[in-house]
Amino acid sequence: MLRYLTAGESHGRGLSVIVEGLPAGVPLTDGDINTWLTRRQGGYGRGGRMAIERDQAEILAGVRGGLTLGSPIALFIANRDWENWQEIMAPGPEARASRVVTRPRPGHADLAGGLKYHQADLRNILERASARETAARVAAGAVAAVLLKELAIELAFHVVRIGPVEVREQVDWEAACRAIESPVYCADPEAGRAMVAAIEEARQQGDTLGGVVEVLARGVPAGLGSHVHWDRRLDGRLAQALMSIPAIKGVEIGAGFRVAALPGSRAHDAIAYRKGQGFYHPTNRAGGLEGGLTNGETLVLRAAMKPIPTLMHPLPSVDLVTKQPATASIERSDVCAVPAAAVVAAAAVAWVLAGAILEQFGGDYLPVIQERLAAYRQYLQEI
Repeated sequence: MLRYLTAGESHGRGLSVIVEGLPAGVPLTDGDINTWLTRRQGGYGRGGRMAIERDQAEILAGVRGGLTLGSPIALFIANRDWENWQEIMAPGPEARASRVVTRPRPGHADLAGGLKYHQADLRNILERASARETAARVAAGAVAAVLLKELAIELAFHVVRIGPVEVREQVDWEAACRAIESPVYCADPEAGRAMVAAIEEARQQGDTLGGVVEVLARGVPAGLGSHVHWDRRLDGRLAQALMSIPAIKGVEIGAGFRVAALPGSRAHDAIAYRKGQGFYHPTNRAGGLEGGLTNGETLVLRAAMKPIPTLMHPLPSVDLVTKQPATASIERSDVCAVPAAAVVAAAAVAWVLAGAILEQFGGDYLPVIQERLAAYRQYLQEI
């Protein structure tokens, strides 16, 4: 079983990741992971923290000579900002009780987490609830993406919407791959310029913007997942992975919410057959998933991100100590992190797909998995 665990606080020494279940023989280097981490740090609208950090993953265990060993992989991403916080965030009793947070920020985990864990200083909540943790998730997803690449499964991501600006036409694969060249990872140059302007306007007003990201995956064979139990449905697992990303409030697959307004005759994809190719769908409103299984078409998933709730003009709150009305605390934050969310979303999709592949074609050695998957693809073409 493929799984990972992360540990670390936003201003702690760093983030740790343990990846378990990856087969032996997968080529893996620091660079494979760091490309993803660099993209996560990018995108117009990021705040001062990204000017400090230079996220680089260090492989501590599980890889030798550039190949995975089949044993757990240990990764570490240092926080450069630790230099400025080590007296406050020290794990020992010498930690200095300064920069205490008692005014919870609406939209964050501050209040609910403080109540659950009986914490009067909400820094003990926000340090882990911070989206800084997604750097560790991206590192794990990057490892999964390397495995997928070895199995001829590719990923692309791009930004569909930021604030009021939206890309209305469906973006094809080539355009989605080029989106990384945009400052907001948008495939439409005109919309991308408008998104930058919207972010700048929000910055001047002390406000924040959310948006929508899209992840595509092609080369995914039909039949991953299952219809036989609710927890084995791949659409449910993908949705959970995307919803677990901080600030994500909605997920859709394929045409998603739009099909609710269509009659069934226009909502579904006809089935066709071509000798040498096998079964296929001329359209892809289902987004590559039907009945909890992949159907062989490109996966299309979208996630909606709310505006970042840390505001320069804070919303009303209540002080935990005095119980008196107060404005919410202000922590250093971004104006817009939608481009970064696209990278995190792609990493999350990569992780779920890698797990599904290993469940169906699993083995302890990469060439064995490649051989099994190749035979299955041949069967799909010739059936």
